[in-house]
Amino acid sequence: MLKSIAVLTSGGDSPGMNAATRAVVRTAIFEGVKVWGIYNGYQGMIEDDIHELTSRSVSDIIQRGGTFLGTARSEEFKTEAGRKKALANLKKHEIEGLVIIGGDGSLTGGSLLSKLGDGMPIVGLPGTIDNDVWGTDYTIGADTAVNTILDAINKLRDTASSHRRIIVIEVMGRKSGWLAMMSGIAGGAEYILVPEAKFDLDQICRELKDSYTSGRRYSIIVVAEGAGSGIEISKQIGAKTGIDTRVSVLGHIQRGGSPSVEDRLKASILGERAALAVISGVSNVVFGFNAGKVVSIDLFDSVNNTKTLDPELVRLARVLT
Repeated sequence: MLKSIAVLTSGGDSPGMNAATRAVVRTAIFEGVKVWGIYNGYQGMIEDDIHELTSRSVSDIIQRGGTFLGTARSEEFKTEAGRKKALANLKKHEIEGLVIIGGDGSLTGGSLLSKLGDGMPIVGLPGTIDNDVWGTDYTIGADTAVNTILDAINKLRDTASSHRRIIVIEVMGRKSGWLAMMSGIAGGAEYILVPEAKFDLDQICRELKDSYTSGRRYSIIVVAEGAGSGIEISKQIGAKTGIDTRVSVLGHIQRGGSPSVEDRLKASILGERAALAVISGVSNVVFGFNAGKVVSIDLFDSVNNTKTLDPELVRLARVLT
């Protein structure tokens, strides 16, 4: 049984990271284990921005979005010299195991760190709004983010209807169309454009013209950023259809906000499981959910495989839009 562990959040922030961190910290303390917080991700690990946490350190944070530990990109950590410096700082504090909360890039960093020296027990938790971590149905923050988008769709629908406009809504997702697909289906969008599925913009424009000629009052088009620029797609649609077309790029509002019940609860469950695992010496695993149950995924499998968008969602979108 380990006597001292650390936790960090890395990559893009996501609602529920605080809930997961809180669970890691309080579980460790409950088990009589010292727990450290690494501030500002891997860069903080390199700069020795590492501080012991208490139960009070994580009070009043479960309802807050973002991550109180902070997060940062670190080019230095991508080098072996940077990782060795980071590992030396962990050992200086007598840290024996590490919980990493983040997306693919963050978990990849953990897999590289685990290969240094005599290794260090590392357990990962999937924290990303894109829900694109292989091996798990759920990632921390995705539920809150998709509901933020849905709220925006509902509000933009009102103004679109009032002016008989086409509204193009660009959402996050450079490589994954999960946010766009889920929010688009739930929001009743007429078209959902994702990087995983081909689309014909000329055909879409012809269909839009026909539908407006037949009396349609408005249309909502949800675009994942990886499928194309919402601004450029909006310009093309407006030019080709002659219909008043506006664009709304939601941007980083999708990352913020108080986490949903699902993100608070599941992040807490995963945080406890991660803490117990790393304390017992388990290493190189990622904990996630599959069909509502907690599952353990090999860390190297997780970062070396690509999660694909469920083709059933793509099919359903074509039927319903």
